[in-house]
Amino acid sequence: MRTYFPRLISLLLLLILLTGCGQALPTPEVPQANAPQAEQAAYTEPVTPSTQASLGQEAAALTAAPAAPLEGPKTVASGTLVKKNSKAVIDYSNTKDGYVMVQYTAQTTKRLKAQVKGPTTTYTYDLKLGQWTVFPLSDGNGSYQVSVFQNVSGTRYTNELSQSFKVELTDEFAPFLRPNQYVDYSDAVNTLAKAKELTKDITDPLKQVAAIYDYVVKNLRYDYQKASTVKSGYLPVLDTVLAEKKGICFDYASLMTGMVRSLGIPCKLVVGYAGTAYHAWISIWTAESGWVDNVIFFDGTSWQRMDPTFASSGKQSASVMAYIGNGKNYTTKYLY
Repeated sequence: MRTYFPRLISLLLLLILLTGCGQALPTPEVPQANAPQAEQAAYTEPVTPSTQASLGQEAAALTAAPAAPLEGPKTVASGTLVKKNSKAVIDYSNTKDGYVMVQYTAQTTKRLKAQVKGPTTTYTYDLKLGQWTVFPLSDGNGSYQVSVFQNVSGTRYTNELSQSFKVELTDEFAPFLRPNQYVDYSDAVNTLAKAKELTKDITDPLKQVAAIYDYVVKNLRYDYQKASTVKSGYLPVLDTVLAEKKGICFDYASLMTGMVRSLGIPCKLVVGYAGTAYHAWISIWTAESGWVDNVIFFDGTSWQRMDPTFASSGKQSASVMAYIGNGKNYTTKYLY
């Protein structure tokens, strides 16, 4: 009984965290009747500019495009390759660097969305009026189609502009080094400074990751109130998360990804399922190990999944760490 009770408490804590993250990263809206049937986290096929589409709602909406990052690779609308009309602009000048930029220029009070369809996955994002927005080309090399949509009513949208292009990345890491709306470290001055501080005497990339991971796990706490009230459209502000030292799974993963990327280490923010709940975690690349998609060596003794939310809030208990384990309880859906 003595060993059973602590284990039960840890498992209950884990279930609470899973539930909270499920609310923070809601599954997309189900398309209206007569739209293509899709699984819970999928989206409808792209439509032509003259037709209407019923779009699903992405896990978290995007906000304004980031400014040029303080350090590391920059994102910019170069204007070299552009598709535009009286309503929107798609700048695909920098696809080799792993991103495309979109701006809706016409005046409207309707909800806007952008859809990035890659070789294997379709991503649908909210789009903010009048501001450049950066979207990662997370599928890597291949054919893409980017479309801009305006809401008609309910979940019905009309396609305002589309552009297709082929992507040949300068390297496979390009989409996972730059800032975007999910990982906006471009103006996160304090976050960048903290990453430098934590790794100032460390040259080994994996040990740099370990230092950042240990800091996040030991200094952040899970925000249960935020998890129960956060709305779709929420985007982490990294310096705010760092200052408040608390957050939901999206905050944990975004903060760590931003800190790691600012050091030039490729890092994916992963959204998917932990058990049956929507959740966010990260995946790191190192020269020694390549992409560590399921597990990450961080404590000098064992391989574990890099899930800073559960490891922190579960106080790295045996039950929680066993759940994180080798990744068998995790299912990846989207990469940012």
